[in-house]
Amino acid sequence: MAMDVVDYEIFGNEMQYVEVELDPGEAAIGEAGVMMYMQDGIQMDTIFGDGSAQQGGFFGKLMGAGKRLLTGESLFTTVYHNEGSGKRRVAFAAPYPGKIVPVDLSTVGGTLICQKDSFLAAAKGVSLGIAFQKKIGVGLFGGEGFIMQKLDGDGMAFIHAGGTLMEKTLAPGETLRVDTGCVVAFQPSVDFDIQYAGKIKTALFGGEGLFFATLSGPGKVWLQSLPLSRMADRIVMASRAAGGGGKEGGSVLGGIGLGSLLGDDE
Repeated sequence: MAMDVVDYEIFGNEMQYVEVELDPGEAAIGEAGVMMYMQDGIQMDTIFGDGSAQQGGFFGKLMGAGKRLLTGESLFTTVYHNEGSGKRRVAFAAPYPGKIVPVDLSTVGGTLICQKDSFLAAAKGVSLGIAFQKKIGVGLFGGEGFIMQKLDGDGMAFIHAGGTLMEKTLAPGETLRVDTGCVVAFQPSVDFDIQYAGKIKTALFGGEGLFFATLSGPGKVWLQSLPLSRMADRIVMASRAAGGGGKEGGSVLGGIGLGSLLGDDE
């Protein structure tokens, strides 16, 4: 299927959004819940699967939707199609603080492997599939990195990295050891594996878990400093630590109620 060629512009610093410009007849696909706004003339349609296999009949649509279900995403994708006579814009917003990464798939070999919750939007025609990690260690201990999304095509795709983004091109044989949640995306030429932390004491008390990911070149990798899972864990821990204090529980006074300081004379 031919890819739509889209122009884009990214706005913001910590909470970014990407504005995609569509010529008449062009379309973009977006993950559910990421659309920020769209100009008059753009028609929004929800389709079964990812839109790349719509010419393949019901079976093609079913396969596309099934792949998305395995990655934990919605069975449906939203397509934004420019039905107007001039250029129109649609914007997609990042779900939490971080950076939006524009990737021209034609410059990375036509395929990109990414974390299942990092995809934001893409030009119509980009195929959203799944990438099972073939090594048994990754399957047993990979956690967030076991089932990843695979983006295929030669158009633009937009993914989101939490916190600060790191882009690095690994030389042949060069290896990085990374927390599994910090891996955003990598080229298929990069070898992805899971490695044991090495020491039980480090694994139990170091706060980094029993296993980490290894990424070996050649190829390009994208890493994030703030995975969504890590941010969610910190929020849960903070809410538990401050729990039970009523409305004043999060203040400098902690769990001491205002009434206990002023007495019951009111």
